[in-house]
Amino acid sequence: MSDLFALVRDVPDFPRPGILFKDLTPLFRDPGAFRALVVALAEPYRDARVDAVLGVEARGFILGAAVALHLGAGFVPARKPGKLPAKCDREGYSLEYGTDALELHLGSFGPGDRVLIIDDVIATGGTARAAVTLARRQHADLVGAAFAVELDFLRGRDLLPPDLAVTSLLHV
Repeated sequence: MSDLFALVRDVPDFPRPGILFKDLTPLFRDPGAFRALVVALAEPYRDARVDAVLGVEARGFILGAAVALHLGAGFVPARKPGKLPAKCDREGYSLEYGTDALELHLGSFGPGDRVLIIDDVIATGGTARAAVTLARRQHADLVGAAFAVELDFLRGRDLLPPDLAVTSLLHV
């Protein structure tokens, strides 16, 4: 795993001054590293009978779609406001540099759909909690949430429900 994360680039002062952004795009560019990352994110949920992966905009789309294919599941995007064409549910959240919201098409999940949330990084936990809230409002059965990187010092995991299985591959 450490070889993979040697490809993660630190970008200072992005998207705001004082933020050290963890950029996974160099890792995505390397076919072997990208494949290994997808497999590592999917492996803990291999036997969880995942029906759909909920990928969080934007890098969660990249990882989520690949994990969904690996698990033989469908893919559902959670997008920023105004990006989805049909009727949506919206959930606002705070992050380390402001506020935002996620939207999910109404009817994305049905009762009992087994859903895995995927994103690249969990920082303050607001985005992940918004994804959990949206999925549960549609009566999805969440099997877990998986992240490539967790910024432990921001304690984002603390915002997630204690009954949710959480996987993070790199702890910073």
